Amino acid sequence: MAPSSKPGDDFLPVADIEVTAVEPLRSGFRLTGKGRDAADYRLEMHLDVPVDPRTRTVLGELLAQTEWCLWRRAARSLNPNQSRQLDRSRTRAER
Repeated sequence: MAPSSKPGDDFLPVADIEVTAVEPLRSGFRLTGKGRDAADYRLEMHLDVPVDPRTRTVLGELLAQTEWCLWRRAARSLNPNQSRQLDRSRTRAER
């Protein structure tokens, strides 16, 4: 997966996921994939607008070729040393 820019010092990486399957749902999609940690992940995406069948097909095809980087905000702010430590451990995991 291509490296992404970190969204901020107070965010922690949760998972990098390569989508392997897309299943259309009534109001969105269910994406299934493998993480860099070899775990299986599932993400459900809901749309608040109606989508015609042709658009749904195109969206499904596009989503099937995506990779997702999930981040979460730390419960408390990290000091700069903790942030650098997390970045180094993530870089090592990418190798």
